Amino acid sequence: MTVAVTTPVPLAASNGLIDVCLAAIRPAADDTNLFDFSRSDQAPLPPAEPGAHIDLHLPNGMTRQYSLVTPHQNPDCYTLGIKRDPNSRGGSRYIFDELKVGQAVRISAPRNHFPLAAAAPHHVLIAGGIGITPIFAMIQRLRADGAPFNLHYAGRSRSQLAFLDDLDGAPFAHIHCDDEHDGALLDLMSVVAHAPAGSHFYCCGPAPMLEVFRAATVALSPERVHFEYFTPKEEASTAGGFVVELARSGREVLIPLGQTILEALREAGLELDSSCQEGICGVCETKVIAGIPDHRDAVLSDGEHAANKTMMICCSGSKSERLVLDL
Repeated sequence: MTVAVTTPVPLAASNGLIDVCLAAIRPAADDTNLFDFSRSDQAPLPPAEPGAHIDLHLPNGMTRQYSLVTPHQNPDCYTLGIKRDPNSRGGSRYIFDELKVGQAVRISAPRNHFPLAAAAPHHVLIAGGIGITPIFAMIQRLRADGAPFNLHYAGRSRSQLAFLDDLDGAPFAHIHCDDEHDGALLDLMSVVAHAPAGSHFYCCGPAPMLEVFRAATVALSPERVHFEYFTPKEEASTAGGFVVELARSGREVLIPLGQTILEALREAGLELDSSCQEGICGVCETKVIAGIPDHRDAVLSDGEHAANKTMMICCSGSKSERLVLDL
């Protein structure tokens, strides 16, 4: 269902967001559609590397993060793969039920916390369900570059898997449908154990798959393990009871019970950037000068958590009585 967009829109909103229109909606799988967003004047959108995502600012005031399906250097269109979530908090439900072709929305420029490792000798791509969206962008780049890789794509049934016309039967692709294996899940331990030496591993999918993936790769060097959550990994820390010192001014803010650091600092008058407020987008990443964060995000690696050099203040708390932040 493609409709030409003819209504002029500004190139960018004054707050740095980009004004776009929904140019097309295309079915991809059961309860999954592809949504194309473009500028009406055909001006290119910001370049995007595989693994990147954008913030989609909906007319109902909600902001949601979605991975870009295709990588571009000078794109005239961003494509998002979105699944209707039966437990939707309003985002996917609104997109499917209310968002119409030709409607204006605002988006952020792309951000990428899930990039390809350019120097890897081999890439093992693992996707679960709608987690195929950033992985599909990686596939296109790797095929264009002639880089060695293979794909393991899992879901409950074929009707729920997007891009099967492109992937099913491809020599690099291994499709696993639970209902074709008596309900058995993809054996990630075996996938990792039988990968070529030196492989880098990438996984995007539901939280249970990611936990198995991380267990399967725990013995590997962190540089070879890449993953992206599309739902929160943990509940945000709202225990409070500690002080945040703002290093640039020396000001101290007590974080009370029931609030995140971000909420308390905003209530104290600070203007701070954030988007997802769930620890999955990385917008609120803040440098830690002193103290021990209680990391709750799904962006930083285990090594980055251990280093305690930065934290996501939208969801993470503190294990120490005081945190000194570069704010």
